[in-house]
Amino acid sequence: MFAAGTLALFILLTVGHTWPLASAPASWSRNDAADTVLHEWILAWVPHQLLNHPFHLFDANIFYPERYTLAYSDPLIIQSIMGAPLLWAGASPVLVYNIVLMLGFALTGWATCLVVARWTGSRLAGIMSGTLVAFNAFTLTRLTQIQDEHLEFFPLVLVALDRLLAKPRVRRALELAGSYLLQALTGHYLLVFTAISIVAATLARPREWLGARAPTFLLNAALAAAISIAVLAPVLLPYYYVSRDQGLTRSLQETNIFSAHLITYLSAAGTLHFNLWSRPFFRGDALFPGVTAFALAGVAVATGVAIKDQRARMVLVLGIVAAVFSFGPAFPPYRWLYTVFPLMTGIRGAVRLGQLVLIAIGILAGFGLAAIQRRVPRRWETALVAVLLLAVNIEAWRAPIGYTRYRGIPPIYDALGEVGPRAVLVWLPFRPPQEAFVNAPFMLVSTRWWHPMLNGYSGFRPASYDRHYESLKGFPDETSINYLQTLGVTHVLIDSRNMRRQQLNQLSQFRALTFWKTDGNLQIYLLAN
Repeated sequence: MFAAGTLALFILLTVGHTWPLASAPASWSRNDAADTVLHEWILAWVPHQLLNHPFHLFDANIFYPERYTLAYSDPLIIQSIMGAPLLWAGASPVLVYNIVLMLGFALTGWATCLVVARWTGSRLAGIMSGTLVAFNAFTLTRLTQIQDEHLEFFPLVLVALDRLLAKPRVRRALELAGSYLLQALTGHYLLVFTAISIVAATLARPREWLGARAPTFLLNAALAAAISIAVLAPVLLPYYYVSRDQGLTRSLQETNIFSAHLITYLSAAGTLHFNLWSRPFFRGDALFPGVTAFALAGVAVATGVAIKDQRARMVLVLGIVAAVFSFGPAFPPYRWLYTVFPLMTGIRGAVRLGQLVLIAIGILAGFGLAAIQRRVPRRWETALVAVLLLAVNIEAWRAPIGYTRYRGIPPIYDALGEVGPRAVLVWLPFRPPQEAFVNAPFMLVSTRWWHPMLNGYSGFRPASYDRHYESLKGFPDETSINYLQTLGVTHVLIDSRNMRRQQLNQLSQFRALTFWKTDGNLQIYLLAN
């Protein structure tokens, strides 16, 4: 009954904190941000490819003729599987994204709630922790990054690790591997950050894996690690290939730009704090945990619970480790970790480690609330907890959130479903590299038929994109048309609003181009090869 009731509660909280998204999830969107559209495209591509060509999952239709182009961003495997039934039933990628986004909030809060309630013996403490972990300054400012809203498996990782430390067994090693894999497959950052968290949490409990127990524990931990690596290998190999062939890695200099600063942890995104004091120094990243959350976590530390309780202690340590590493290369050991842990070369936003800090504070707040409950008269308990839960939600509240209206894919694109499987497309004018984000809407359009295209937008960009831009700057001329023919492009789609009239008038001069269709703005030409 408690599990069902709290799931309903976190669904309601999700609706409130993201309002008005639930009122029209097929229409409201954050498609004003290119990253949202990128992730909508991924959530559509993965189910499509799993059904049709699963062994070529990473050979996505953008940045033609490159391979492994899905590896330029997160593959969002878990989120895509969650949304697949909706997509296969005919739902739009925008609707799928919004449903899966809201599901991430609700499941993260619910899973945290159940774990903390079990650990502390207090259901109200579980609800408090679930609320703080799911709805905070970080998650409520990352609606365009769906991977940051799916932490529902992280509490399960902590439970599995706790069980393995308490009694090392093969079954418990499998539980740890399984929960880690589920979390790792929600996004590359969480793949890396969860691994770091496991190591930090293990170091917080040395008595349980040193000495006579060391061989048994280390053998089972190695088994969990080996299983995780084996299962993740097909997902990680494409990243290795693009890193080797394209040099797509994040430098320490780049990471330093996207690292946390002290002011980041003082930046609040909730309407109350933002308007009262945070607005002057808010720079986009917010990691302020909230006054109530910080006070409750402080109770857990001050009462000694965060040290004496082995579960709370491992959460405290992983939170501290995440906090110092969130400062990126400014914290010297980060440079060492960057050298010895190859997956760190794919991390640009070290500031995102701050999410683990908020998770740690949220869980510790549950321990703190449970400690308070044991010390106050029972007749005050419910009222006190109700006030504290209201306080943490008020501190985090940002609704109503501004969305844009999604009006669907223009009908003219339906015609491209008739052109056959060998079509290769390009949208012109071809955007310069620094404006590649403008290609995101074309990717959403491509979910209708999945033809390869030269355009694309992602976390990385191949060198060939820059070559395409340089070769197509003069379009329409013989050089650019010959270049497109060499690449095997069959259809040229021209956004006439962004092309000069003189260029449009020149199109009829080239015999290789045959006008096909238009809707008054988009002009589609067939290109002879």
